[in-house]
Amino acid sequence: MIEKALTSADVEFVTTLHGDERVSFHVLLQPRGDQADRLLRAIDDVALGELDEAARERERPEGEDARGVGEQALDVSLRALRASGNDAEGRLIEDHPLDALRTLVDEVQADEVIVLTDPHYVEEFFHRDWASRARHKVGVPVLKLFSHSKA
Repeated sequence: MIEKALTSADVEFVTTLHGDERVSFHVLLQPRGDQADRLLRAIDDVALGELDEAARERERPEGEDARGVGEQALDVSLRALRASGNDAEGRLIEDHPLDALRTLVDEVQADEVIVLTDPHYVEEFFHRDWASRARHKVGVPVLKLFSHSKA
């Protein structure tokens, strides 16, 4: 589960987690949420010392306007995973991301879930981030990783 396009460092990181073992990736990406999420993202930016990012939160597309950006990020990520020699499929999710994750885990009989995101301090503090919530929902180990850089 990702929230933005994977960087080359992210691809290298996730594709080498299991050594030389061939891995299939099933990627879920949720485009940026609506305005209700904007405050939490701004707080995270301030906590990371990225004041310019916090100030630009209003400029970023959200909700339905973010769908095209999400599709592009998913496409870039899938191509990068495939170029690394792995199988990769993916889809955008819009509603209830953890329900979609659980359904996918059951469909493909996944061995584990990797949640790759930027830090979200407020959500993490209250254990409301995707990884914390997924651990109680999907029935397989959930590995939380932080993205290597801003995309």
